[in-house]
Amino acid sequence: MVLNFTLDYWIEAGWYVGKLREVPGVFSQGKNLEELKTNVKDAYDLVMQETVLTPVE
Repeated sequence: MVLNFTLDYWIEAGWYVGKLREVPGVFSQGKNLEELKTNVKDAYDLVMQETVLTPVE
């Protein structure tokens, strides 16, 4: 299954900083855009490992 999210990013003090619009709490940074994308994916994976999903009835 492929999930697509929106990466909002900006440059701050020479670093690319970003967050996933649809997933609160997933932030990261990188030296360039590609590194930022990799780091945000890693942050997302960590958040999902710690999230307990509750089934919707």
